[in-house]
Amino acid sequence: MSKHVQYQTQGTCSRMIDVVVSDDGVIEDLRFEGGCNGNLKGICTLVKGRKAQEVKDMLRGITCGNKGTSCPDQLSHALEEALG
Repeated sequence: MSKHVQYQTQGTCSRMIDVVVSDDGVIEDLRFEGGCNGNLKGICTLVKGRKAQEVKDMLRGITCGNKGTSCPDQLSHALEEALG
């Protein structure tokens, strides 16, 4: 059974992250609501099929301008929630 998380982002142009992680920890589906369309489609394409833990660790702490967070950083928080 997969885990589906709808994560409300904070401090970014995107408003929500919809992610599905399989029981074996693989990102099955990912969608951002709002944000920079092309960049976020690229992120989704790059991480689908990869281990959620690996992606979480890789993206944590990335910032956008002076915001202190970014869409990739917020994805790491959504994945943390999905991994429980």
